[in-house]
Amino acid sequence: MFETAELGQTVSKQDYLERVPLLRERLLDAQQRLRTAPFPVLVLFAGVDGAGKSDTTNLLNEWLDPRWITTLAYSTPSEEEVERPEFWRFWRDLPAKGQIGIFLSAWYSEPLLQNAFGKTDLSELDRELEKILAFERTLVDDGALILKFWMHLGKDQQKERLTALEADPTQRWRVTKRDWKHWKMYKKFVRAAEQIIMRTSTGNAPWTIVEGMDDRYRSLKVATHLLEEVERRLGEPLPGANNDAPVADHRSQEGSMRIAERTILSGVELSHSLEKRAYSEEQDQLHARLNPLHRLAYESKVSTILVFEGWDAGGKGGAIRRITRALDARNYQVFAIGPPTDEEQAHHYLWRFWRHLSRAGRFTIYDRSWYGRVLVERVEGFATKTEWRRAYAEINDFERQLADHGTVVLKFWIHISPEEQERRFKDRAETPYKRWKLTEEDWRNREKWAEYESAVDDMIERTSTAVAPWHLISGNDKRYARVEILTRICEALEARLG
Repeated sequence: MFETAELGQTVSKQDYLERVPLLRERLLDAQQRLRTAPFPVLVLFAGVDGAGKSDTTNLLNEWLDPRWITTLAYSTPSEEEVERPEFWRFWRDLPAKGQIGIFLSAWYSEPLLQNAFGKTDLSELDRELEKILAFERTLVDDGALILKFWMHLGKDQQKERLTALEADPTQRWRVTKRDWKHWKMYKKFVRAAEQIIMRTSTGNAPWTIVEGMDDRYRSLKVATHLLEEVERRLGEPLPGANNDAPVADHRSQEGSMRIAERTILSGVELSHSLEKRAYSEEQDQLHARLNPLHRLAYESKVSTILVFEGWDAGGKGGAIRRITRALDARNYQVFAIGPPTDEEQAHHYLWRFWRHLSRAGRFTIYDRSWYGRVLVERVEGFATKTEWRRAYAEINDFERQLADHGTVVLKFWIHISPEEQERRFKDRAETPYKRWKLTEEDWRNREKWAEYESAVDDMIERTSTAVAPWHLISGNDKRYARVEILTRICEALEARLG
């Protein structure tokens, strides 16, 4: 889930200094317009120790007018607070309409600590998160804009940050024995954080995961997101207003605010290749390995779901055919997912996938899947922003139910370069028996490559979980991709079946 926050994002000093003046000007303008708006803004910071929560809070107070900001940090409840229900102190501190409230170590802190230290199990954590969801839903229903930032560092990055702070006499006080204790428990904290984010990243109050290693990148990322969301909300018509009246657009310069960021896909090494002879030998070995595994899974009543996503002409169909060669045709089914039928459109978008679930021990293979909600439907505008943003949590819950039932869930994104895709398109156009695969829509989608890549980044960040992680497959060489996919399927089944 945290892959996008460990890419080593940086912003140069020159770029930072060029962006800050306009960003600050627009933030102050948005804050002044917010003062007369009928809703408050809640900015919540959580995350890894040393990832910049306090620094970013101080920066926002510096860049904005602090007279209209309330900053609150929470520690162990006082005697006064203990005598009241746990959410009393948060209700007490909510910002008024037109103001911004910044919350540190707030309502997510205790559930995270309790679970990381093993004082609660997943079911108990889920009950605590239900309380939080109800609290946030109440605020959102009343109009509040909630922005939640998870400030992240990888384990090595966190060690580097804490060590650097300790070496600075002016910053040493910020590092405590507690911080180092938490660092030693890094995996437990991240596991608990994944559960929290997966459960509480809703359509109206989603989490934004921010890489915290580079101060300049972190500052621009948080401030830009805050600006865009406040301006978006200020530009929406008020309830009961004349919705046909023109709305002032204060986002004409939004493009200039965007940071040039690395993506997860940009880090996929596409030069991998496999010679034909080696491919043939390895594929035969993997088929011999997979066939008894799939038979054992059938006998053990362990179901397997394989999800294939990727670029048009990425090689999904070819990879699926190489898998099914090793399976008994009676024990698998392949679904090619296209636009929903009228019957499917009349139901929740997950309905048709629930219907496909096989009996125990079978393979279910999807060529495209429920991820269309956060990919094509998002990019092409078939789903509203609220619909596709809440879909991450819905999908995570769906996949968690599958995993809890004992199903092996494997998700593959087959990545190719734009140049390789163009070459394959031309090959299809020139080959009679392949020509049917190529449509005008395929060519049109190439024009939105950057939008789809951004959507894939969000998808992987928000849905690559411990129970259903994404596998990014280098697909420029089809032989290499097929062997890699077969290998990962065998490894997953061996781990599950012992």
